[in-house]
Amino acid sequence: MKAIKLLLLPAALTLMVATSCTKIDSGSVGIMFRKWSVDSHEYGGVVGTCKGFVWYNPFTKSVYEYPVFVQRKSFEDIQVNAKDASTFSISPVLAYRLDPEKAIYVFTKYRKPLSDIEEGYIRTCIYEAYRTCGNSYTSDYLMSNREEFEKAVRMRLDESMTREGFIVEEFTAQITPPISLRNAIDAKNEAIQNALKAENKVREAEANAKIEVAKAHGEAQALKIKGDGEAYYNRVVAASLNQLLVNQYAIEKWDGKLPTYSGNATPFINIK
Repeated sequence: MKAIKLLLLPAALTLMVATSCTKIDSGSVGIMFRKWSVDSHEYGGVVGTCKGFVWYNPFTKSVYEYPVFVQRKSFEDIQVNAKDASTFSISPVLAYRLDPEKAIYVFTKYRKPLSDIEEGYIRTCIYEAYRTCGNSYTSDYLMSNREEFEKAVRMRLDESMTREGFIVEEFTAQITPPISLRNAIDAKNEAIQNALKAENKVREAEANAKIEVAKAHGEAQALKIKGDGEAYYNRVVAASLNQLLVNQYAIEKWDGKLPTYSGNATPFINIK
């Protein structure tokens, strides 16, 4: 019997050490708390935070661990109404982290892992931010001023989550308008595109008309220059032809006899 006790003693000590010690990762914060307390002022029974290897009495105390590095969560779609009652579908994606300075506050208030808090409080914060801000915008204004709307949502979300001990690192969301509004937006965009195409065609036609005018003007100038040249040529030719015709007519009428008088006068016809 004594031998059995001696054999069981190391096993008992090993079990005690295993259940009395835990390790808190460097990327997490540990919360040591009492399982029960007779002190009514000891809210949550929290002793304090801890890191590394932590020793405690497993019968009276326990350690809860929260990660303090960035968590990324994609939430299921939420439905939000605009000021004019149009329903938008929102698909939010949140990157956040727990503020180590408020880890005790988060534990004493929720006493749940972050995954449960995400689906509870954090999701409610996101919905509340979109609901409150969405009620201040009409559908058309919201879609035309997405940046302003998302900025207002982010400010409200930062305020509510910071108050509860969470720091928002990134927040994005896909906003899907109702089908009727999407159809109206598509029709408006199509009308704008058609108007731009028509305007471009008008500009193209005006440009082509200017080209034709310039071309016609150039051709007219060319014809004028050519006509002026031909007219000048015709005048010169006509002048020379007139003199030749006069000479030919004189020759045709001359009987071949020289004048009977003599003197220094030159015959009107060059005999040579």
